Amino acid sequence: MRIAFLGPPGAGKGTQARELAREWGVPQIATGDILRSAAAAGTPLGREAARIMATGALVPDDVIMGLIGDRLRQPDAARGSIFDGFPRTIGQAEALEKLLKERGEALDVVLFFAVSEAELLRRLTGRRVCRTCGETFHVASQPPQRAGVCDTCGGELHQREDDSEATVRRRLEVYSRQTEPLLALYESRGLLRRVHGEGAIDGIRAELKRATEAVAGRGGAAR
Repeated sequence: MRIAFLGPPGAGKGTQARELAREWGVPQIATGDILRSAAAAGTPLGREAARIMATGALVPDDVIMGLIGDRLRQPDAARGSIFDGFPRTIGQAEALEKLLKERGEALDVVLFFAVSEAELLRRLTGRRVCRTCGETFHVASQPPQRAGVCDTCGGELHQREDDSEATVRRRLEVYSRQTEPLLALYESRGLLRRVHGEGAIDGIRAELKRATEAVAGRGGAAR
């Protein structure tokens, strides 16, 4: 199966994609990961992506799609793949559809992780980072043994500026504006399934499996 996991920052899609990809023996395809991997490998597209990222600019969709195409040609993608947080825009969705069609493939289902804004704020603003060693904690889900003190080196824990409530709210607003048309597109094509992204990780994973098994039972997407 070929599945896309969509959801706002902090929705937990990366954690679920990583675990299910390992269980199913298919790759987890996240644009950040493939950009870093290609840049480190020094491939032509990787060098181009590294050059663009060094300027602080966004990597254009054609470079990203080229990297995704390279990733899909690797042997482990023959059995399927999980796209983690991709596509993000209508343009990327259309480019992905074209790429898969050229391979005789298509997305089987798009799973959207629905999480309340209050919960997203709790998850994203709770991160604390050690000023000395960089170790990461969370005030609710992974607290240090002593408040404000790193378990590893005893350094001071602090909240990064991009984890502040005001910054997180802006990130969520941008995400909502970008993806609302994308969700409407996939819903109109009968591909979108909403998954409740709050609660125990195992419970969310069970809901994901039920959603994918239901699609698999119908023979997947029409090709």
